[in-house]
Amino acid sequence: MEHSHTLPALEAVRPWRTATMIASAIAAGELVLLVVVGIALLGKPLSAHAEKAAAAKLAVPLPKKHAQESPIEFKVTEKPSLARGATRVTVLNGNGQQGAAAAEAGRLRQFGYPISAVGNAPTTEYTRTMVMYRGRFRPEAIRLAKDLGVKIVTPLDGLSASALEGAHVAVILGA
Repeated sequence: MEHSHTLPALEAVRPWRTATMIASAIAAGELVLLVVVGIALLGKPLSAHAEKAAAAKLAVPLPKKHAQESPIEFKVTEKPSLARGATRVTVLNGNGQQGAAAAEAGRLRQFGYPISAVGNAPTTEYTRTMVMYRGRFRPEAIRLAKDLGVKIVTPLDGLSASALEGAHVAVILGA
């Protein structure tokens, strides 16, 4: 009696390879799903943090020596040396909305401020409206901020005095 042993056919090995390929495809699909869920869950807080950081760069806070919760609540020890009618204002659109600077200039005229210039800020990415002043015109800037309800008052930052076109203070409109 002769016994012959046959080697396992290649067909017996293939189901193992097929099973491995299917398991790998499922694992890759799960990995993609986990990455998408991770981006969805972590992306929102990270984008909010990045947005706040960008806003902080664009909305310049008050310098440390003048910093308070709100410049509107400043107790001005110095009284403005110029009356509203003598405080020249430049209005710059920093939000990109067409006509915003012209509308704000009209509002300022109702308070009695003469308008030196109306135009566009160097960038349209300002997130908050602010009042900037040159030289010794901080008291006038604070009064203007109170009149408009603006909470940020700062010395010229990112603007040259020549950009004010002779004005003492500038209003930069934010979003």
